[in-house]
Amino acid sequence: MNATKPYTKHFILLSALLIVFWFVNISLGSVTIPIKEILNILSGCIASKESWETIILNYRLPKALTAVLVGSGLSISGLLMQTLFRNPLAGPFVLGISSGASLGVALLILGSGLFGGVFLSVGFSNWGLAIAASLGAFLVLSAVIITANRVRDTMSILIIGLMFGSLTSSVISVLSYFSSSEQIKQYVFWSFGSLGNLSWNELSVFSIIYALGIIGTFLIIKPLNSFLLGENYAKSLGINIKRSRNIILLITSLLTGVITAFAGPIAFIGLAVPHIAKLVFTTSNHKILLPATAIIGAIVLLICDLIAQLPTSEFTLPINAITSLFGAPIVIWLLVRKKKIYV
Repeated sequence: MNATKPYTKHFILLSALLIVFWFVNISLGSVTIPIKEILNILSGCIASKESWETIILNYRLPKALTAVLVGSGLSISGLLMQTLFRNPLAGPFVLGISSGASLGVALLILGSGLFGGVFLSVGFSNWGLAIAASLGAFLVLSAVIITANRVRDTMSILIIGLMFGSLTSSVISVLSYFSSSEQIKQYVFWSFGSLGNLSWNELSVFSIIYALGIIGTFLIIKPLNSFLLGENYAKSLGINIKRSRNIILLITSLLTGVITAFAGPIAFIGLAVPHIAKLVFTTSNHKILLPATAIIGAIVLLICDLIAQLPTSEFTLPINAITSLFGAPIVIWLLVRKKKIYV
């Protein structure tokens, strides 16, 4: 029997919720736009107000798509890490990839005073921040991959990743100490995370790298399921442990690195959403969990972004604060209510 068949209704409901919250996210904001007008704009018809068309096509639509990509990407990354390390507290940032991206941005922004005005001018562009974050993430990724090939114990990789995170945080603290208040302010704003700063060109690059990571994930479903019962069991099934582990680390780093580069470090989603998916679907089969986690992650971040927008208000709260403030109590309630996590 098809493993996904018993969960067809679940996926239909989640897909419907994703569409609903996607349209609600586009509709609400400082200016409320009717759903009918949104449909007209998306279908190529002329809107009642020209300003509505500009708001939808140049701001809200890219932001909603970014929320879907970031939410699903971080959620899948978290699921991969929890499976690889067999640790429910593992998340997409445990490898230090996000810290490496943060270090790259910190060197660009906080270190601009040391390296000259050219670095400072580049630091104010989205592409400059994305490139700096990508380089920082790539350096840490290289160190993690090299380390992974030298150690046999998977848990050692987890500890080393945490050490890389501590090391980069220390460097950032030193840079902050010698930086101006304006530089620190810019770095802090970047660390809040943002879904609304991407142009269509930036979103295109983001989508291509994201797609590569997602395709790679669905090609390693068998190794992921085998890792749930331990590396010895995986070996008995003919799984190449070293190669599979490197692929999982590479995919997680690719998704986490590109998301941090373009949207900043966004907490909670990667850690909590896999648990929500396991509680809703009551299975450990990654053939089910991967798409379920992706859809739920997209829905959760769309809702968090909707709350952060403060509809009818001109203010927007940091997305990082909303993901943790509203998400953590929900997960605690689910865990207390269900009292079981499928691992």
